[in-house]
Amino acid sequence: MSSGSTRREKKELAKVKDETLQKEEPVFLKWHAQTQQQVHELLKKTPEELQLELKEILGFRNHQVCMKEAALLDYYVCGFWWAREANFDPPQTSFTMAVLYMLLENIREKQMSLVENMLELAKALGAANQCSTSEEDTVPLLTREEATALINYIRNSLFQKYTLYQLLFSSSREELLTGVERNVEVFSCQDGFTPMEEGIPSHLLSQ
Repeated sequence: MSSGSTRREKKELAKVKDETLQKEEPVFLKWHAQTQQQVHELLKKTPEELQLELKEILGFRNHQVCMKEAALLDYYVCGFWWAREANFDPPQTSFTMAVLYMLLENIREKQMSLVENMLELAKALGAANQCSTSEEDTVPLLTREEATALINYIRNSLFQKYTLYQLLFSSSREELLTGVERNVEVFSCQDGFTPMEEGIPSHLLSQ
């Protein structure tokens, strides 16, 4: 009896777990650096104002002298501005920035290959396609056209330059400048150059 009861309990627990997993709704990525209200305010900024704001938000205070910070700041500013030009609302813009951040972190922290990162992008977009921006709204976060536009942007801005971003995180600018030695041979002649015979008139040579 106890053995049969145990088996029955295990089946019931497994059934409950399956039902729980089915009820769990996918959650789309959000940009944790800013709330949706703050994103809404950023969408009103000019490009110059946006760069100043993101510089402070992301802590890139040396972007004028640090190549890495300058490249990353440009990456995020361009991504945010693209979302604005695409008429994305704050939740969509927050998702876009979160995806851009996730893909970069996958390169920096996990050293993911291009194919692996493309799969991560597909997962994020799949979750966004099943999520709505509010409980009352049944429209997905991104339409098919919007998702396609985002994929094309990421392909052009990140995936086509993937090796450069890998290099950006694997080597510092200082290492690139000081880590390579070059030997340069310098010709030195204290007496100056001796003219060639071909350049001297024949009557002078015969004297």
